[in-house]
Amino acid sequence: MTSTSLKRYAYISIAAAIATILLKGVAWQLTGSVGLLSDAIESFVNLAGALMALWMLALAEQPADDDHPYGHSKAEYFSSAFEGFLIVLAALSIGYAAIGRLLNPQPLEAVGLGLLVSVAASVVNLVVARVLLKAGKDHQSITLEADAHHLMTDVWTSVGVILGVGLVALTGWIWLDPVIALLVAGNIVWTGAQLMRRSASGLMDEALPASELGKIKALLQGYAQHQIAYHALRTRQAGRRTFISLHVLVPGQWSVQIAHDWVEKLEKDLREVVPGAHITAHIEPIDDPCSMDDQLLDRDAD
Repeated sequence: MTSTSLKRYAYISIAAAIATILLKGVAWQLTGSVGLLSDAIESFVNLAGALMALWMLALAEQPADDDHPYGHSKAEYFSSAFEGFLIVLAALSIGYAAIGRLLNPQPLEAVGLGLLVSVAASVVNLVVARVLLKAGKDHQSITLEADAHHLMTDVWTSVGVILGVGLVALTGWIWLDPVIALLVAGNIVWTGAQLMRRSASGLMDEALPASELGKIKALLQGYAQHQIAYHALRTRQAGRRTFISLHVLVPGQWSVQIAHDWVEKLEKDLREVVPGAHITAHIEPIDDPCSMDDQLLDRDAD
């Protein structure tokens, strides 16, 4: 996948954020609803996140160089962490506005037209979120996935606000509007915290998910029938790049060529389980006690 094709999704996200800011801003001006104002503020976060995503996608796709021999793919985690931080700031702004409106209630105006405009903005977010989520999963881009999940949260937030404003119009309980805005703020904080946690996990070289590790170990254990064992298996995810390292234990009487050929086959099989993985395999004689000196590298040796 080329750099341009992935950045195209970031441009789509930017366009959607601008469109929803305008639509939700109009809805807020029409109704005076602090709930709809909170929705509009979150769209500014979407725009900032989309701009950051564009920058980090461009950086992440730069090739490895002398200063960054493993590439620049971890740059994607900075994008999702930044977006999470902005989400928390937006939630604080929403909470401040909601508390002010709760203390000084004001009636809503032009509710029907305002809600119609807000629904249109939500549809835009829903369509773009589905596109970004599919692209993020297809190309293993945490930046696009984070942006998509944030937009989906925005969609559900909008649904809650729309229902709240509608209830205010039906019941006349204007206190519902700021209360729902506070609930929206809480939901946004949760989203921001999750994004920052996932970003921190990536920056800390968290291992692959248990489901993928299980497939890798099952494949490696299948090589026991060929007198091949392994230990010191380590994995990590860096944006769209997956790294796997392990020590392969082979019979000591094998020639270098035979051992090399088997490891080549093993690496090919691993890439079928984890497509595009960068694999580092260290060959050791299985019958040499020194080969077990590094067994402490195994995380599940117990």
